[in-house]
Amino acid sequence: MVDFGFGLSKSSAVRLDQVDLSLYRKLEVLEPGVRTCMSCGSCSATCTAGPWSGMSVRKVILNLQRGKDVSAMMQNCMLCGKCSMVCPRGINTRHLILSLCRIYGERK
Repeated sequence: MVDFGFGLSKSSAVRLDQVDLSLYRKLEVLEPGVRTCMSCGSCSATCTAGPWSGMSVRKVILNLQRGKDVSAMMQNCMLCGKCSMVCPRGINTRHLILSLCRIYGERK
């Protein structure tokens, strides 16, 4: 059999019926503005830490909605507040990050 260098990759499908949304639901209670995020990327574009650390409030919210752990990403946030100033929906991103830190602190 000839190997042409191609292979099948693992499926990247997200099974929404199997996702654990408990962290996202807790965050919704503490910061209801998270529901209004439209993932525009304004926060990512202005983030001072983003280019070097991969920090992005947009990625944090999307990963939470997919049931992924975001604790490592949040540690890179400098809480400067630039993302709050440019958010077209007016989400208090500082409070969002601090609320997530509190949620993760309760889990330990």
